[in-house]
Amino acid sequence: MASLAAAKLLNPAAAVVSFSSTVRLFSPTQLPFRLRHSSLPIRRQYKPAAAATTVTKFSTSASTIAAATISVGDKLPEATLSYLDPSDELQTLTVSDLTAGKKAVIFAVPGAFTPTCSQKHLPGFVQSSSELRARGVDVIACVSVNDAFVMKAWKEDLKVGDEVLMLSDGNGDFTRALGVELDLSDKPVGLGVRSRRYALLAEDGVVKVLNLEEGGAFTNSSAEDMLKAL
Repeated sequence: MASLAAAKLLNPAAAVVSFSSTVRLFSPTQLPFRLRHSSLPIRRQYKPAAAATTVTKFSTSASTIAAATISVGDKLPEATLSYLDPSDELQTLTVSDLTAGKKAVIFAVPGAFTPTCSQKHLPGFVQSSSELRARGVDVIACVSVNDAFVMKAWKEDLKVGDEVLMLSDGNGDFTRALGVELDLSDKPVGLGVRSRRYALLAEDGVVKVLNLEEGGAFTNSSAEDMLKAL
């Protein structure tokens, strides 16, 4: 009977304690008279806390999001390239130094000493260097994700003179900044991450012509294609 009386007298809005993160306690004088003098304990209702929600945050920093591929009208990203001079001293050259106030042709190959690069791509620019300069080109540069020592050995092997500047993008910084990485790590030869083949014309560092190949294909990035675009 005592428990029935307590249930009838108990006002849910006032006497039942419900909380999630904050508990409100009542003094005895705020409870009904018979309940204050009852020997029954007050049962408090506990509202279970909502289940924790896991929120996954995706970083938008440059280190986790691949760079967008360079396009005509874009400014070339800054990077430092390297080469060995005739005395075998390592020299560095920034992209801005290479292109500022100049009309520059930059072409990239997936790898030094590889067949298409050695037999067609690089020799084509060497052979067309005079005609390119006659059309206003100030600088012709070949870029590859190889070290400067390999680039010099390749230059000597193909008997390239001053027609083309052979530049090393050894760590792939320039290639990544352009957004033109080519992952060849699953190939038997183990080339790792290299550059897609391309040829571009930049005037004062701004891209005016971009002939970008799919992977290492050689269909529209030749010296002849660049001459047609000038």
